[in-house]
Amino acid sequence: MKTTIDIPESVLAEAIRHTRARTKREAILTAVERFNKLKRLEALNRRIRGRFKDFMTQADLAAMREDARHTEDP
Repeated sequence: MKTTIDIPESVLAEAIRHTRARTKREAILTAVERFNKLKRLEALNRRIRGRFKDFMTQADLAAMREDARHTEDP
C-alpha cells in the first residue's frame, strides 16, 4: 500500500541507523514489523501472566546458583 507521510529527517535517520536498513522503505518496514511484534508479545504476556505456578522464583534461582557455586569449588 502506498502512503505519503511526513517523517522528520532526524527521526528517519535514527530509524535507518538502528535498523541498519539500506533504504528508507526498509527502515520503515522493519520498524513497523518490530513494533507489531512487540505489541503481540505484550498482549501474550498480559494473557499468560500469573498462570504458571511451577516456575522457579528469583529466590529459587539464586539458591540454585549458590548451590552450584559451592559444588564446583574443590
